[in-house]
Amino acid sequence: MNPLENIRIVLVDPKTGGNIGSICRVMMNMGITDLAIVTPREDLDWEEARKLAYHAEGLLEQRKIFQTLEEAVAECTVVAGTSARTGMYRDHGGLPREIAPAIIDSAAHHKAALVFGREDKGLFNEELAICTHIINIPSSDLYRSLNLSHAVMVCCYELFLVAGGPSYAPPRERSSEASGEMRQRLYEDWSQMMLETGFCEPEKLEHMMLGLRRIFGRGKLTDNDVKILLGIARQTRWVTRQWKKLAG
Repeated sequence: MNPLENIRIVLVDPKTGGNIGSICRVMMNMGITDLAIVTPREDLDWEEARKLAYHAEGLLEQRKIFQTLEEAVAECTVVAGTSARTGMYRDHGGLPREIAPAIIDSAAHHKAALVFGREDKGLFNEELAICTHIINIPSSDLYRSLNLSHAVMVCCYELFLVAGGPSYAPPRERSSEASGEMRQRLYEDWSQMMLETGFCEPEKLEHMMLGLRRIFGRGKLTDNDVKILLGIARQTRWVTRQWKKLAG
């Protein structure tokens, strides 16, 4: 399978139909045809979207609508979110061409996603926390923020180059890559472990989990990897409970 067929472009709360239409054309240019929109606005101008889609109207009509970002990427392994802002965990982002090989590698056998935020506010921290990777597109200090459709074009172009490279061959992994649902189970178990062992206080848990997601998101997690990490968390919790009973 062409890995580009497994890549989903996810738009979170886009403001204008024109940007959606332009993105459809960009996607067709780069051989990507899976478009998902999270909470589209009721006043979106779909006629404007159709005009700007030009030769990609079919892709626009086949768009998938989701109420939450979690639903839009639930079946995806690699989820790369874009951000023009810096600070906190956004500083761990990479260039599109640095992240592209990981996305194509995953898309060779699984669904992968690129997530783009609102034209004016981008992705919120809680949305970036869902992503396994963060992409920063370098631009001039005169104006850092790219138009939404331009940002999609830059990222899709890098994916297209990697997918079409004559010497590129994705490495084979014996264990399947962990799904978003499986990773979420991992985060929930590790959250409980950190609380039960006293590793962190409840009020600091959210901050700590953002860091943990960044750590686990730097490399590919397979089903076997997650099973081992789940086993560590559950055994640690069991030992902690036994120790507390003995301590009394």
